[in-house]
Amino acid sequence: MATQSNQVSLPTKLYYGFGAAAYGIKDNGFAYFLLLYYNQVLGLPAEWVGRAILVALIFDAISDPLVGHISDNFHSRWGRRHPFMYAAAIPVALSYLLIWNPPSGLSQEMLWYYLVCMAIFVRTMITLYEVPSTSLVPDLSENYDERTSLLGYRHFFGWWGGLTIACLAYVVFFAPTEDYPNGFLNPEGWQTYGVVGALIMFVAILVSAGGTHSRIPHLKKPPPKHAFDIRRTANEIRETLSNHSFLVLFVASIFFYLAAGVNAGLNTYFNFYYWEFTTIDVLQLTLVVFLSAAIALALAPRVSAALGKKYAAFTIGTVAIVLAPLPYVMRSLDMWPDNGTDLLLYSMMIFVLVEVSLIICVQILIASMMADVVEESELRTARRSEGIFFAARSFAQKCVSGLGIYFASIILGLISFPENAKPGEVDASVIFSLGLVYAPMIFVIYMIGLSIITWYRIDKSSHEANLQRLKSRGVPPGPLPAMAQSPSGTQTVLPQAEAPGHRPEGAAKVPPKDPD
Repeated sequence: MATQSNQVSLPTKLYYGFGAAAYGIKDNGFAYFLLLYYNQVLGLPAEWVGRAILVALIFDAISDPLVGHISDNFHSRWGRRHPFMYAAAIPVALSYLLIWNPPSGLSQEMLWYYLVCMAIFVRTMITLYEVPSTSLVPDLSENYDERTSLLGYRHFFGWWGGLTIACLAYVVFFAPTEDYPNGFLNPEGWQTYGVVGALIMFVAILVSAGGTHSRIPHLKKPPPKHAFDIRRTANEIRETLSNHSFLVLFVASIFFYLAAGVNAGLNTYFNFYYWEFTTIDVLQLTLVVFLSAAIALALAPRVSAALGKKYAAFTIGTVAIVLAPLPYVMRSLDMWPDNGTDLLLYSMMIFVLVEVSLIICVQILIASMMADVVEESELRTARRSEGIFFAARSFAQKCVSGLGIYFASIILGLISFPENAKPGEVDASVIFSLGLVYAPMIFVIYMIGLSIITWYRIDKSSHEANLQRLKSRGVPPGPLPAMAQSPSGTQTVLPQAEAPGHRPEGAAKVPPKDPD
């Protein structure tokens, strides 16, 4: 395992990060295209689509932490995480293929049930890969800043994976034809989109799992085996998730990803109906985001080292929040370039470049902050719980295509946005209402998430102190058991003969005599 002073090799970072392309493709498809496909192409009411994704999100609330807990405690010759990563490759690809290829001739009710089942299938299968894979980062490096770099690569490839399939969609799958001038309404294009996306996801998962396979002997080992007890499992998950810093990050992430989800769900509507961009225009905007991901990859570790993760996230997030509604506010004041002009496209390209760079940077920093919670929690519970923490983060991410799409569908319903609409033919009052509702909503949601971040309390010095306290548990046993004090003001009695990361039955928590 990389020590506090060592760096993770570039090949390891690349392999680790590349696996996120699978999640990026899924996330891009669910966030940007699923509502459009089932609503505008298949004719399912927008509210129904949002409701279906919300139902799948409820299942995620159970499956995500359960997968995380199981992978934290899994015993195999391939370690805790890699068996899940390998096993998920085929189910992930198959489930993603099926959701974009529903059987023909289904009634609206049956199509809704199909969407619910396939959404649950896709999201559960991606959880089997994404949670164990992401959970590798605290084992790959204990270094405060190196974790930010690792997760920078993770986000970089996640965004590039989603963007690559989106560019293929604009240029190839949804290219205009004589029968379908608006290529997004071509059912055959969506079928091809599902096939290609599934194949890339399959490759990304296997390459990442195989590329990090050599690190297995150096990763943390699971605690000793014990018989499965659902009550004990529930108590361990509850105890782990009660960590203060985790709760702050989790709740803040829900709001950040909710805002991102609303934006993603409405993005295509804004591009084609609000700004009246062509497919080529949207392609150019998408290509700009490739550069945004690269900027965030370089920026996040630098601001983390300069300001610390919490203050870096707060500072960058504040700028992003101020900028987010700017084009829509300016358009309502007739101070933004007119539709159909080159100036509009160039203005939006600059806006997207800056805004998305900032948003990705904040995402990287929050993920890195989550990794630092692992050691703080281990001090209190004597368990390594990376899987549970990153499962909760995965659940928050899924709010992009869960709560986000649901809120987006509500907005479309409130303003009576028409189905099978053609760009340029939607009533101007409906278009104006779309921006009028979106801009203040996105600002308020982001602001709530940002304010919650201020309650996070792990910085570089406290993280290094946590590492030292954990290392002290490995000292040969003396006449008295070790006392490990947690930030919450309790001390855990841990017999030195036990392996680090495992609290034996009966280990007691007693109040400290002289708490800090």
